[in-house]
Amino acid sequence: MSRFDGTQRLFVTGTDTGVGKTRMAAALCAAFVAGGKRVAGMKPVASGCDSTPDGLRNADALALHETMNVRATYDEVNPYAFAPAIAPHIAAAEAHRTIDFELLDRCYERLSLQSEVTIVEGAGGWLAPLDGRQTFADLAARWRLDIILVVGMRLGCLNHALLTAESIHRRGLKLAGWVANGIDPGFERPEENLRTLRDAIAAPCLGSFPYAPAARMDEISKKLAAAIRE
Repeated sequence: MSRFDGTQRLFVTGTDTGVGKTRMAAALCAAFVAGGKRVAGMKPVASGCDSTPDGLRNADALALHETMNVRATYDEVNPYAFAPAIAPHIAAAEAHRTIDFELLDRCYERLSLQSEVTIVEGAGGWLAPLDGRQTFADLAARWRLDIILVVGMRLGCLNHALLTAESIHRRGLKLAGWVANGIDPGFERPEENLRTLRDAIAAPCLGSFPYAPAARMDEISKKLAAAIRE
């Protein structure tokens, strides 16, 4: 029996911004879709959005929207979109908007009711603020999501990964798995660092991906699909 059998409600976070959360979240969507699951993706709050005739659109949210197989509007997948590529709580304040958690709840519930697997992607790192009081970690706890941690493999990743894993545990949430994603072509001793993470993190490693900016989504999703079947 796979550890990912049955209904799955997952939150994809990272050790920092720019570590490959979207690539892994979309690849997970594709992996579960390939396994015959009804899959929904969600990017609750996104900054760094482009102006289009349909409104602000975020590349990360679009990637999830295009990969999932549950029908939903863009606004359900990404309820809050902000233009500046800055921390979401600062972008919201500059736009004179307040993040309404009840609106996020309604979007999440609509998506999860239609799906067997719901994959929610955060922004920035685990404790990135959403407003003056709450963080993405609080949102994951609010929805009781299991966590997938994307570790950006670069100098400092051991500290960032272990602090994040510890914070997840302290909140009473389950770290369902983690992914090692190469983001620095000059990173020294990658295998030694990966071995340290495998020894220190109790959750399973779902995959280790070398630095490869041009890697195809289907190659990543196939590797993740094999891991979630185990």
